[in-house]
Amino acid sequence: MTDSRHALIIANDRYDEQGLKKLRAPAQDAASLAEVLHDPQIGDFEVEVVRNEPAHVMRRRIQRFFNDRRRNDTLVLHFSCHGLKSESGELYFAASDTDPVLLDATAVPAQFVRGCMSRTRAGSSVLFLDCCYGGAFSKGSSSVRSSGDVNVLESFNAEKPPGGRGWAVITASNSMEYAFEGPDLAENSAPRPSLFTHAVVQGLETGEADLDLDGEVSLDDLYDYVFERVREQNPNQTPSKTVEMQGDLHLAHSKCRRTKIIPIDLPPSVKSAISSRNAFARLGAVAELRSRLRNESLPIAEGARQALEEVARNDIRQIADEACSALREVRLQPSPARLDFGLLPRGSPPQRKSVTLAGPPLARCCVAQSTHGWLRVEESAEGLDVTVDPSTEGHLSGDIVLKGVTAEAVIRVEAVVAREREETPPKGGDRETPSLRPPPRKSHLSPALATAALAAAVTSVITLIMAAVRAEEAVENRRAEGPGGVLETHVEAVGMLSPLTTCLITAATALVLGAFARHYLRARGNSYTAQATGTINFLTSTTKVLAIPALILAALIGIAYLVAKGQW
Repeated sequence: MTDSRHALIIANDRYDEQGLKKLRAPAQDAASLAEVLHDPQIGDFEVEVVRNEPAHVMRRRIQRFFNDRRRNDTLVLHFSCHGLKSESGELYFAASDTDPVLLDATAVPAQFVRGCMSRTRAGSSVLFLDCCYGGAFSKGSSSVRSSGDVNVLESFNAEKPPGGRGWAVITASNSMEYAFEGPDLAENSAPRPSLFTHAVVQGLETGEADLDLDGEVSLDDLYDYVFERVREQNPNQTPSKTVEMQGDLHLAHSKCRRTKIIPIDLPPSVKSAISSRNAFARLGAVAELRSRLRNESLPIAEGARQALEEVARNDIRQIADEACSALREVRLQPSPARLDFGLLPRGSPPQRKSVTLAGPPLARCCVAQSTHGWLRVEESAEGLDVTVDPSTEGHLSGDIVLKGVTAEAVIRVEAVVAREREETPPKGGDRETPSLRPPPRKSHLSPALATAALAAAVTSVITLIMAAVRAEEAVENRRAEGPGGVLETHVEAVGMLSPLTTCLITAATALVLGAFARHYLRARGNSYTAQATGTINFLTSTTKVLAIPALILAALIGIAYLVAKGQW
């Protein structure tokens, strides 16, 4: 979504007026709506939230929201608060300081909101009303009964947006569930106020509102979804809608998007060959289907694919194997299957890499979705363009999920974003401009320590083996010499102490070097790529596996020698 998209969510759940506190709080659902609208993979809106503000602040924020917009802007204004009727039937949105007997001075008139929507230059404006008297908004200054059902959209439908611009109003109800009587608010068949907003959030967040599975949640999709969900849970509440807009307005991306291709039926001759009793005729049909599978026309290829799946399930093994071989040609084949962006300075421009999709057109037909907000993917002529936004420091790891016609594939994406550092200001007082530095280039210390540690560990194992062999030789020589021999003499003769001492020293050194390597890795983790980090961890782990047993066995041999030489 490349157009500018803005949302303003007004949520009031605390009121100075005691009579307004009888209704339930909408704040939690409003916060959820802000999150789902802001999600770059769903709504991709710039979201502002106004919560529990007085009337003059609400009016200022609403007018500023609609001012200074461009023709390609899409605006969404959401009210989650009390709606109050004046004696003449006009609708007001309650602020934190609203006094029911002073609505003009302490509340936001619906007429004011309509005026802001009429004057904005934005191409599309959508208003969601989740409040008691939401349905009365479209009546404007018309007379409305104090309670009961009314046709609230008639007068609004008569007003056309100026200059070819479009707008839409979706309300939580088309009836007056509450009536205002004197200084207090009286209930009349009250629904749960957050039911409407909760349905909006659920439909966008799960993608269930994408009723036609085209990958986009349109305004009509969302309204139909919300209408059904609200009516299921409360038959007394009927959401309503009025639209003055040309074409579809896509409010969000859908996480439920699937590749949907309507197949073209096979020619009668191919159908006849598939159902023939002659195995050679069916083999010929599979060859024809394989050819159609590679067709540039996706409907033709999809028709062939479905027929091949039927053959693979039901025909004899030889023919089924040929069908399966043909179907393998349309599997998703992303290359590469893993992207490592390496080291990126935080705050630098987004980095881009390309992924190619191999195979015939049907194999390249897929929907790509990322699992994280810092990771974006767009279709290109060759396949996909994957972009990483290096605005978040640390080790970034995410996936691009490709959903093809029959299967899915995953592209792993990793990057390490460097920290942002500031120059120390000179003592003269003029502070230098902060500069972004990549981590020090001297990032070989931890790998060097890990390599040296492993080398020392291997040496300790080798010298341990030498010491053990020589110890055995010394013992055999002492046993052969008889009662008059001395073990220490034979140990010195075979030279056992030299490799034993070397083993003890190198094993201890290996463990110390490994510990330092792990320390520097933790302290300077952003200096190393994910691959380097994995290699260092492997080297230090192998070092421990080798050095610890070598150190223990060498110590046991040394202790045994010290005990035995005094007695033997």
